[in-house]
Amino acid sequence: MIRVVATGVFDLLHLGHLHFLEEAKKLGDELIVIVARDSTAKRRKHEPITPEDMRVEIIAALKPVDRAVLGYEDDMFRIIEEIKPDIIALGHDQGFDVDELKEEMKTRGIVVDIVRLPHLDHDINGTRKVIKKVLDWYQLQQKLRSVEGGPKE
Repeated sequence: MIRVVATGVFDLLHLGHLHFLEEAKKLGDELIVIVARDSTAKRRKHEPITPEDMRVEIIAALKPVDRAVLGYEDDMFRIIEEIKPDIIALGHDQGFDVDELKEEMKTRGIVVDIVRLPHLDHDINGTRKVIKKVLDWYQLQQKLRSVEGGPKE
């Protein structure tokens, strides 16, 4: 049995997330997804809109995912030590240096392959793109209301 681990924030779930997890699942028999804690997401990317308990529940419900777990706040690699994956799947935009990650795993005695998955091009394949599209829509609606004289929210 080949165990694959994928990690991420998974805030505002979108097609890019789903395709990432589908591709990660193809690498092995079991896919375990580590969902970043709110504090880790704030430190490494952005403050999440969706709380961590909701994000892990949503990810666990996805078809390619066998199990979803929350990472640790103090040491993000500790969960890798516990899961003991054969493969770590990285998304194209995840900010890990593969060589540094391999060295970290080696120092912890973890033998694992690290696979960087390719970019899959979609219209709104990132959380920031989703947020921008919503903001653009909202701003357009506000402009239309001011021109048309409708009620403001």
